[in-house]
Amino acid sequence: MSQAQTEKYFLPQPSLWPIIGSVALMAMAIGGVMAIHHMDHGFWVLSAGTAILFFMLFGWFGEVIRDSEAGRFNKQVDSSYRWSMTWFIFSEVMFFGAFFGALFYTRVLSVPWLGESDTMQQLWPTFKAAWPTAGPGLTADGLKFTPMEAWGIPAINTLLLLSSGVTVTWAHWGLKKNNRTQLILGLAMTVALGITFLFLQGYEYHHAYTEMGLTLGAGVYGATFFLLTGFHGFHVLVGTTMLIVMLLRSMAGHFTADHHFAFEAASWYWHFVDVVWVLLFIVVYWLI
Repeated sequence: MSQAQTEKYFLPQPSLWPIIGSVALMAMAIGGVMAIHHMDHGFWVLSAGTAILFFMLFGWFGEVIRDSEAGRFNKQVDSSYRWSMTWFIFSEVMFFGAFFGALFYTRVLSVPWLGESDTMQQLWPTFKAAWPTAGPGLTADGLKFTPMEAWGIPAINTLLLLSSGVTVTWAHWGLKKNNRTQLILGLAMTVALGITFLFLQGYEYHHAYTEMGLTLGAGVYGATFFLLTGFHGFHVLVGTTMLIVMLLRSMAGHFTADHHFAFEAASWYWHFVDVVWVLLFIVVYWLI
């Protein structure tokens, strides 16, 4: 048997972090419902749950990092982490696949079907089976909006994310060569590109709401646009946070050329975010 097969699998001590995380999520759910219904103290319950969640994440990940730096993780643990991250990213692929599928169904199937329906013509004579649409009864004297064009901020953001994929790979090469300067510089550049992307997307949303009439209420086009780009923006925020942690750990001297799965996991996630954005740029922005 190999050494990896004979080594004992590391089992951490019993922990309260899962219970604390459950309390945090429950408080966030209750607070969110209270806030939506404008109930007293709903915002504060939501804020408290969020604070507890961040406390749990900081404490739990801190314990994992300390165990890793202490050399308690063998090859079996490393393999389980790799499989876990692989399945997590696969679940994210399915998550975005559902939204892309909804967009495809709406554009390619449901809108043309509605345009050919005699009932639709009788109920809403002004409805046009063309994309983008705000829905029945909203294309003539109803809701007005301007579709988001691809060439501008979306194109700049595409360049930023594609460049960030290069910089994080360059940082990985530096880590493999034990070149910590290249590792830190590459990560810092990647984080800067991710933050710039988020600021530009925030400006794009503000422009859409205030000047283009493009909101979540702008029918099926507005809903699919903000769901896809908004969830992707959230993933960019999560990925940027992960890379900031990797940058801080690299500056603290963590990771070696042979032991750096946390960095690899963050880079895998970041490359996934890049690929999703390229698809978004083509399907949502370019092929209007």
